[in-house]
Amino acid sequence: MGNYKSKLHNIKAFAFDVDGVLTDGGVISLPDGDLFRTHYARDGYAIRVAIEHGYPVAIITGGVSPSVEIRYRNIGVKDIFSGARDKLPAFREFCKKYNLSPSQVAYAGDDIPDIPPMKVCGLPFCPSDAATEVRHLAQYISPFPGGRGCVRDFVEQVMRLQGKWYKETDDIPEDMLETASE
Repeated sequence: MGNYKSKLHNIKAFAFDVDGVLTDGGVISLPDGDLFRTHYARDGYAIRVAIEHGYPVAIITGGVSPSVEIRYRNIGVKDIFSGARDKLPAFREFCKKYNLSPSQVAYAGDDIPDIPPMKVCGLPFCPSDAATEVRHLAQYISPFPGGRGCVRDFVEQVMRLQGKWYKETDDIPEDMLETASE
């Protein structure tokens, strides 16, 4: 796996698969053809904070789901590639749009279709319950499973190292800091 932490400094953007990364991979078919998925709120929060700090974020998924588009557009994701059975062209398009080298993008995947972009990105990572082939390729395996914090875990590490994550004293009135330390 190597020392992935040395690469965190170079990350300028994130790309994520949906099923198995941003969700636990379970789906329920709805009568309208959409699929019901649960998304972990803390993963969404981390994505929103990354976007607010200027990190481009892409969602690259083989599925086509209006609910996924709505979910991620509502937190600020502009680049959603749905129906991307071959994910590498979408990954390259995302890099080109933001004038990024693939080495500046971290990609999270959990299964075989994610392997092509994981092979070319700067830092491939995955949830703890990813497919064996993906875990062998990942340079970081989160201790959290898909849909249960693996995205938050990684995004927070990048942003903390780059000095962009929330600090304990951010947005706390000065007089409260004095009280808390007494």
